[in-house]
Amino acid sequence: MKKGRKWLILLVVLALFASLATACGGDGKEEVKATGVGNGKHGDIKVEVTFKDGDIKNIEVLNHKENEELADPVFSQMKDNIIASNNVDDVDVVSGSSATSKGYKEAVQDAVKKSGVKLNAKTKEAIKTEKEEPKQTYDVVVVGSGGAGFSAAIEAAQAGKKAVILEKMPAVGGNTLISGAEMNAPNNWVQKNLGITGDSADLMYEDTLKGGDNKGQPEMVRILADQALPSAEWLRDEIKVEFLEDELFQFGGHSKKRALIPKGHTGEELIKKFKLKAADLDIPIKTNMKAEKILTDDSGKVTGIEATDINGDTITFNANNGVVLATGGFGSNVEMRKKYNSEMDERYMTTDAAGTTGDGIVMAEAIGGALTNMENIQTYPVCDPETGVISLVADSRFNGAILVNQEGNRFVEELERRDVISKAILAQPGGYTYQLWNGDIEKISNTTKVHKDEYEQLKKEKMLVKADTLEEAAKFFDVDPKALKQTVDKVNQYAKDGKDPDFDHRAGLVDMSKGPYYMMKAVPSVHHTMGGLVINEQAQVMNTDNQPIENLYAAGELTGVIHGTNRLGGNAISDIITFGRIAGQEVSK
Repeated sequence: MKKGRKWLILLVVLALFASLATACGGDGKEEVKATGVGNGKHGDIKVEVTFKDGDIKNIEVLNHKENEELADPVFSQMKDNIIASNNVDDVDVVSGSSATSKGYKEAVQDAVKKSGVKLNAKTKEAIKTEKEEPKQTYDVVVVGSGGAGFSAAIEAAQAGKKAVILEKMPAVGGNTLISGAEMNAPNNWVQKNLGITGDSADLMYEDTLKGGDNKGQPEMVRILADQALPSAEWLRDEIKVEFLEDELFQFGGHSKKRALIPKGHTGEELIKKFKLKAADLDIPIKTNMKAEKILTDDSGKVTGIEATDINGDTITFNANNGVVLATGGFGSNVEMRKKYNSEMDERYMTTDAAGTTGDGIVMAEAIGGALTNMENIQTYPVCDPETGVISLVADSRFNGAILVNQEGNRFVEELERRDVISKAILAQPGGYTYQLWNGDIEKISNTTKVHKDEYEQLKKEKMLVKADTLEEAAKFFDVDPKALKQTVDKVNQYAKDGKDPDFDHRAGLVDMSKGPYYMMKAVPSVHHTMGGLVINEQAQVMNTDNQPIENLYAAGELTGVIHGTNRLGGNAISDIITFGRIAGQEVSK
């Protein structure tokens, strides 16, 4: 019996070793699975890779914290490329999602190493994509898949038109996706919930004109102010976007708290719901499809778009009714920025999506489209000094956080216009600022929890510290603790008095006598280009003779007639939805 047990134990041990040999790769003839981890933009990406006969057969993402919309093409397109070429190292990252791509590659490389599998050498192959028909016909061709493009396409489809969306990037969403997506709407339902009174479309109109130094076209600003609330209600009721019911932002330059906040505090809520609506209406979205040229007939009427797909093939999209341009501004195009404003050179990073390179502006100008206001380029005042990305954690500024310089002193009203704050920051020692708030303000804003990934990243970069005392926070950034305490003591007194004699804080300062304290370093970064195409009240693109270009419409940041010298926070979403809808309605007539 004992001898039999020994043989049984020996067989089990041998089986275990055989299993381990297979798990470690063995001869590569058996199916092997291994997990790997890489560092993405917002934390670890964990994958499980399946191997057989020396080939990668499958890659499954087990866990990640990346933006779902930006990560989707990485987890599909890169997966196909890696499997097709049986190669990880030479596969290109996905444009617009480089940090996620690198983390995904690291995870797969880690799994390959752990598996012990020797991969078969193959010739690198391009991703296998279905061939597009070289000529396609729709009623409405929309170029760009941010909020303006989706709004236009949806309105066109609901008017019974066959619409298509072209997007040059692998993922949809543009700047709308990566924004906070707060949306100004006077007299909105959340104001009523919070007991905020005295707001009106007239007041928003006045704020917007004044915020742009009265350089916006009054008739266009009037449409924006009058239609902001109906646009917000359309998002809520028709697109099913969820907004917070008990919180609003008051951005700089606004007289009232009127900015609705989407669920999750980002544009991901809008883009997810737009995609669902587009799918429901059978609107095709063609990603990796770069519009190259606006097509016209002999009379100058727009007839379609010539585009290039991922394979480099030319695809013609004929448009029976017309074309809507919704390609965004040019904040990510340094050469174009310098062409119109030499100050906005390589020294400035940008908050914008990688695809924001002015394509629609350039294409329309090539067929006679008029441009205006091109020199006015806005910076967002509080951005990550390492990446230039807008800080959503810093939205605590709208609930009482203060800005101080390296000497520990306030230097500007924290709810001033973005351009005013940005210039004030650049005038400080080092050209940066620190934003400071305490636990009481954090309870209201909740930004470190809502934007936990950004919060952890800033701490990792040593650009943000949470401290029990002001002295501790000051020492972390080498700020004079006594000077900082004196500044906060004044703020506390001003909060008690209800008056800010130094900078006239329009919402009233907040007491910061109790910790814990949050302190972060920040710099301005290029955020919005106010200039662009001239459009009229029907969103038609005008030519240099101030006549509409037949069948060509535009909406969003590539237009230049609304915001004047400076766009107020929260007005971008109101703009893109309002004029995107108008463009979609008008092109369908």
